[in-house]
Amino acid sequence: MKYIIILGDGMGGYPIKELGNKTTLMAANTPNIDELCKKGRCGKLVTVPADMHPGSEIANMAVLGYDVKKVYQGRGVLEAASMGVELDDKDIAMRCNLVCIENDILKNHSASHIGNEEAHELIKSLQDELGTDEIKFYPGVSYRHLLVIKNGKTNIDTTPPHDVPGTPFRDVLIKATDSDETTANLLNDLIIRSQEILNEHPVNKKRVSEGKDPANSIWPWSPGNKPDMRTLQETYGISGAMISAVDLLYGIGKYAGMKAIKVEGSTGLYDTNYEGKAKAAIEALKDVDLVYLHIEASDEAGHEGDYELKKKTIEYLDQRIVKYIMEETEKMDEDVAIALIPDHFTPCVLKTHTHDPVPFIIYHPGENPDDVLSYDEETTNKGFYGLLKGDEFIKALLKK
Repeated sequence: MKYIIILGDGMGGYPIKELGNKTTLMAANTPNIDELCKKGRCGKLVTVPADMHPGSEIANMAVLGYDVKKVYQGRGVLEAASMGVELDDKDIAMRCNLVCIENDILKNHSASHIGNEEAHELIKSLQDELGTDEIKFYPGVSYRHLLVIKNGKTNIDTTPPHDVPGTPFRDVLIKATDSDETTANLLNDLIIRSQEILNEHPVNKKRVSEGKDPANSIWPWSPGNKPDMRTLQETYGISGAMISAVDLLYGIGKYAGMKAIKVEGSTGLYDTNYEGKAKAAIEALKDVDLVYLHIEASDEAGHEGDYELKKKTIEYLDQRIVKYIMEETEKMDEDVAIALIPDHFTPCVLKTHTHDPVPFIIYHPGENPDDVLSYDEETTNKGFYGLLKGDEFIKALLKK
């Protein structure tokens, strides 16, 4: 038996008045997902403990069966792993967003999804101006970059910028969680100094002249040290591959012992190369036991509050990923179990993640289906699996 998990990041949501009080998942035209639903069995999965922040890093690790309370060490260390940045035990790694601040308000978390070329030029300038033997900036993808502080401390409270659009940035600066404010003060100083550099940078002057949001500040968040994670091979005796468009998922995959497969044209947005990723997933199944196919687009649309775009990304997932996967796995000599699941909700009405249990489908060829005939946040409440927690989802998929 082979396995594929199709992960629609942030796909779940809340009812929207303009959609007739339906969620985007309910309103989307998804005949292929519904067909998978009719063939499989459904349920809900708690992906984020109530006392943890509902980040994609925690939720995706939970989908793979990790005890996030034991292994989670922040988003930055996962992205460092995916970028090949080696960390010492006393280093802290942090996600470092390029954000837009306007009139001292954090306007958005992504500088309107700045492109790689411009972003890398800005990160290089920051490393040249602010970098030291203890402070290192590493370029990532779009607005998502990495900051490593040698001998830094994790006694800090940071705020994900996508959680606080429209907030005065000084209200959500980094705070120490105890009396030692050394690392918090260092990071806040870097934020202020980055604004002085970036506001005057030619890249941002050009962006402003073109009517685009400038990437005029860094925003470090989610600090951590190297995690201690067992691989899928060690835990379940299977090999795996990760397909995504974001460093975070490749970092999880590296610690999980999964092969990293990068597809040209993967953007993390609605214009990503859906077909290329679907084909890569089928090809990867020839070499590994489990493929984790991560699609970011719905999450980004949710953060923007664009319900029409989010609905479209779900329909793209249905038509350009799920349809192909179902058709191609039927042709394979070996049976392939297919799971479809979000990592968390990203409701357009909130523009941020929530702790809601996520709906899922698991299809095992030859297994009797349950009575759920269409897939959304409500119908799956009546599914065969009920409400799962911890590693119960991955064990249900793998029949462990």
